[in-house]
Amino acid sequence: MWGRKARLSTAVLAAGALFGVSACGGGDGGGDSGSAEPDAWVLNGGVWNVVEEDFEAWNEENPDQAFTVESFANDIYKDRIRTAVGSGEAPTLIVGWTGGGLLEYVEGDYVADITEDTEELREGLIESVVANGEVDGSTYAVPMNNVQPVVMYYNQEVFDDAGIEVPTDWDELLEAVEVFQEEGVHPFSLAGGSLWPMLMWASYLTDRIGGPEAFDAVVAGEPDAWSHPAIIEALERCQELVEAGAFDPGFASVVADNNEDAHLVADGLSAMVLQGSWVYSRLLEESPEFMESGNLGVTTFPEIEGGEGDPNSIVGNPANFWSVSANATEEEQQAGVDYLSEWLFNDEYVDGMLETGNIPPLKGLEDKIAETEDPEFLSFAYGIVQDAPNFQLSWDQAVDPSQERPLLENLGQIFAGDITPEEFAANMNETQPTD
Repeated sequence: MWGRKARLSTAVLAAGALFGVSACGGGDGGGDSGSAEPDAWVLNGGVWNVVEEDFEAWNEENPDQAFTVESFANDIYKDRIRTAVGSGEAPTLIVGWTGGGLLEYVEGDYVADITEDTEELREGLIESVVANGEVDGSTYAVPMNNVQPVVMYYNQEVFDDAGIEVPTDWDELLEAVEVFQEEGVHPFSLAGGSLWPMLMWASYLTDRIGGPEAFDAVVAGEPDAWSHPAIIEALERCQELVEAGAFDPGFASVVADNNEDAHLVADGLSAMVLQGSWVYSRLLEESPEFMESGNLGVTTFPEIEGGEGDPNSIVGNPANFWSVSANATEEEQQAGVDYLSEWLFNDEYVDGMLETGNIPPLKGLEDKIAETEDPEFLSFAYGIVQDAPNFQLSWDQAVDPSQERPLLENLGQIFAGDITPEEFAANMNETQPTD
């Protein structure tokens, strides 16, 4: 298991103060709003502190193209950016998750084609991540921060006390659920109150059972795509887990914003949690004693015998991506392109990410990772991303934006046992966009 002394760079923690960004405020927008300089909106905390530091360094070196930067909480940002983009008031650089949102931006001519400008940058990045920023063979977004695969965290001490091994396939997982039930330990924690962590279970199961083609049909807008047998079976297995007592009985009130699900594992109240790689850096800060104990373990999602999906495929967020606003002035667009092509993923930026337990999607990072204080975890996460034949973007980001809320609400009803998988499929089929 992996133990280390938890720490965060003082410079990283102070980035917001050094840079003078405002939290959750309103920006001046892009070119149509009369902004005299390029701007960018970012999210709060974690790796985003490194992003803010990077902009400060850029501004010092490029005062004629200095960016105004504003930071937002995640949910507030999502609301603000959709309104800003649609009204032509977007910042010069737009943070996105690709998927259905990027497709909507491209179809509305809200973002610029940056294929030629970012060619050299993209050559140094992992192909499975880069591909998420492409629409019809052209690049409209490039990855700008860390790869974020969903992995299975576990507490090794809890497994040792129960006398069992970490499950590697579905049958072993169900057996572990029974053992932990007998031991009085919740097999899995789940932040059901936030809804989106449930997507991790549905998407991994669908991919393991039916391969990427099952959900690709949904993204392509095919009629009745949600009725694919792999999706139905995946939801049946989700309900099987709930009925077997795999999750904390109070999971519907647990939320992910404060890392509550991961804390249950760190505190030994749950044996495992399926969560994103971003949880690791938060545990370093929030649960230092557990991290120093060496009891944190991380593994991949179990295999499913007879499934059509490749067990090396992963789900999650390949990264957040930068797009350049098509509504920015020529000068602002040029500043955005210059930042992406000349500055993004410079050595200081990469080192800052690695120092905080985050992995940029660059090729050839093995030597840098080996020199960090977190080589085991970072090597594990980096390796599964490199080896993944398919990196499925989180469903709520991959679908058309109009489907995001119905998807989460219906999935919540699946885990609550209020609807059947067939009813879920029927409800979601009705939301499929039509031409």
